[in-house]
Amino acid sequence: MGRVMHDLIPSGADPLRIAVIDTDSGFLQVLGKRLERLGWEHRVLAGAVPVESLVAMRLSAVVVDLATLGPAAWEYLDKLTTGLPGLGVIVCTGQSTVAQRVRGLRLGADDWLGKPCHPEELIARIEAVVRRRRRSEDRSAAPIAAGEIEIRSDRFQAFVGDRSIDLTRREFELIELLAGAEGRVLEREEIYQRVWGYAMARGDRSVDVFVRKLRQKLEKASPDWRYIHTHFGVGYRFAPEPVDGEPPAPRPELSVVPDPASADAERLAAALR
Repeated sequence: MGRVMHDLIPSGADPLRIAVIDTDSGFLQVLGKRLERLGWEHRVLAGAVPVESLVAMRLSAVVVDLATLGPAAWEYLDKLTTGLPGLGVIVCTGQSTVAQRVRGLRLGADDWLGKPCHPEELIARIEAVVRRRRRSEDRSAAPIAAGEIEIRSDRFQAFVGDRSIDLTRREFELIELLAGAEGRVLEREEIYQRVWGYAMARGDRSVDVFVRKLRQKLEKASPDWRYIHTHFGVGYRFAPEPVDGEPPAPRPELSVVPDPASADAERLAAALR
């Protein structure tokens, strides 16, 4: 077999640090040897650990076998992706259904790989996830102002004033992508490729579902503005527009309007003086 070249991560970058939540000893042994050759730091965890503990490990990515987590797997995956929005999450587990894979990706997993798999494929997927995230971190952290909304890439959130809109990681990646297009229409396939990281399957409606949820949150937080516009059969465009066609103006101060009857009475009194 030819040698696999791992040149996706720049040579000057810090070694990757990953955790693997798995109990498959044979797979872990082979994977561990390859990771050591690459100079990656890795920790094997036999089960779910508190999200706070993962924060302390300063990981680049975590690989999760959902079978290891038992009945609480989905809840833990949700906590993981919500609590650590900057962490790459790759699910590497046994036989699964399409519904399960879709559920995992919608909960915020960056990738899903079925077992049995070759460790080199898993490593390549980890590299791809980390590469995308580093690219995102390299972008300017300056907030994006749009209508009443401020998009903060350094906090993975959007705000109206001091109020957070409370976006999931995937929703934030979506609004950041749309807003960064500066009014250009993005096709569904492009959105899926850039947010989910791979080609969109035929008939997949994930983009439409996430856009609908994001639009609802934006309109609830900023009801005087419309942000996401649908281009039927093509995709979506982000362009803040006031609902009534004009930016909401501050409420004018109330002024006292003279009563006509009082004015007539004053003029009559002046004539009699």
